[in-house]
Amino acid sequence: MATEENKDLVEILENLKLIDVAKYMNFVSAPQAGAIATFSGTTRDTFDGKAVLELIYEAYIPMAIRCIKSVCSSARESWSLHSIAVAHRLGTVPVGETSIFIAVSSVHRADALEACKYLIDEVKATVPIWKKEVYSNGEVWKENTEFLERRSELGKKDVAVACYGKKLENKEHSKKHCCGNKIRIDEGSQD
Repeated sequence: MATEENKDLVEILENLKLIDVAKYMNFVSAPQAGAIATFSGTTRDTFDGKAVLELIYEAYIPMAIRCIKSVCSSARESWSLHSIAVAHRLGTVPVGETSIFIAVSSVHRADALEACKYLIDEVKATVPIWKKEVYSNGEVWKENTEFLERRSELGKKDVAVACYGKKLENKEHSKKHCCGNKIRIDEGSQD
């Protein structure tokens, strides 16, 4: 029988490589899996009335992979899952192309659907992958809504969970969390 490690596939794709959706669907497929839930995040052509030309993603790959694997482990603790596949592109992602793809298989659909939603929300909230939106009239580095909400929540709680899966006191959080205290949010410059 395969180990949990062999049932998760996490990849960060560089150099304009497209996400091969069939590869990840095949990875999570199994005779005992009665459900496969997927999420495909694609570049849309507008944001807040601005014409979007492309997105540009950057990451420190070893850290991003470690954080995504931690999110996969957390999902396995909450749902009965067979396999998980997460692929995220770096570099330029033009309008209409996929930047992230998640596939989750389980015996029953509820586990796969709930875990898939959890995975995309947690990846966007906790994994250090940075996104620049390029418009027809400029560009801006963007924070995900999930990240901003999580940052707000962390300020209100005594304990935070880092991408390493360890519980940290708030005073330690800024030093040991994946993004640490190197994140600077300039909320007024996103116009």
